[in-house]
Amino acid sequence: MALPGNGTIAAVSADRLRLAKEAGIRVISLLKEGITPSRILTEKAFYNALALDNALGCSTNTVLHLAAVAHERGLPFNLGEVNIISGRIPQLCLLSPAGEHRVEDLHRCGGVSVVLKELARAGLIYPEEITVTGKTLGENLAGAGEPDGQVVRPLEKPHQPTGGLAVLYGNLAPEGAVVKQGAVAPEMLVSRLKARVFDSEDSAVEAILGGKIAPGEAIVIRYEGPRGGPGMREMLSPTAALAGMGLDREVALITDGRFSGATRGASIGHVSPEAAAGGPIALVEEGDLISIDIPARRLELLVPEEELRRRREFWQAPAPKVNHGYLRRYAQMVSSASRGAVLEAREVG
Repeated sequence: MALPGNGTIAAVSADRLRLAKEAGIRVISLLKEGITPSRILTEKAFYNALALDNALGCSTNTVLHLAAVAHERGLPFNLGEVNIISGRIPQLCLLSPAGEHRVEDLHRCGGVSVVLKELARAGLIYPEEITVTGKTLGENLAGAGEPDGQVVRPLEKPHQPTGGLAVLYGNLAPEGAVVKQGAVAPEMLVSRLKARVFDSEDSAVEAILGGKIAPGEAIVIRYEGPRGGPGMREMLSPTAALAGMGLDREVALITDGRFSGATRGASIGHVSPEAAAGGPIALVEEGDLISIDIPARRLELLVPEEELRRRREFWQAPAPKVNHGYLRRYAQMVSSASRGAVLEAREVG
């Protein structure tokens, strides 16, 4: 849906202006050629997008946005497919903040096209899919370069044999939670941590900066999901604070909110159902033990079911943060993050 180079050309580069002009010209050509978004956004194209993101080891946001676009397109999107694709696709890049290379380095060595061409070489993507250039993905990749071995590794020498994304399930996230596993320190892939519970991002940041978080703890930030936020804002501040204080190898962050691509560590987002919808994350209490097993794709609250049932009897949904206007309507109509946080037809009271 974007011209080659769009994802990596720097905003301050003259190439960005040239690409913008070319995009405008291309839109008119697409109209004349009858190439519509529905022809480009196929199930195989969505597969290609997830395959690329896993190879790049990039952003958990990809899962949220692709689910929403698929819904708009009228295509199925099964969150569990992310794990299947991740199991097939090796991680070829380790970009900042997980690694030392940045997006501009990726652009200088050939950009996204180099990564896609390497995946196509092993038959790991569908090169026959049409793109906005009017050509197939394979035709676009014909002139792409080869991996440089550093910024982009070859398939034979990946950073890890599986992709950068993982979806976790368990009694804390029955509908799934997303983590950028390619940026998690090895010692945090399997861990058992003590819960520290916060009902907003702001209160969690205050605790982190105030030195109130200790190694071996899991920061649980809830009521920041699509409905609870409302709007599911990115939590760059707490993740950056943890990394800056050197706690990203000892502390996890679990939330029904979301993160940006500039996240590293055991940052587990999109926990679904969210707290505002009565999801299990709403029942977590200070000191509860939480088990994280990213290789096994599990996220468990180690509290007996009988105790969780007791807590649910006393749980009450908090008052909406916004009780007027369009945000009120959004909060009442938005779906779970596991379905892309899309609007659903529901009665607005």
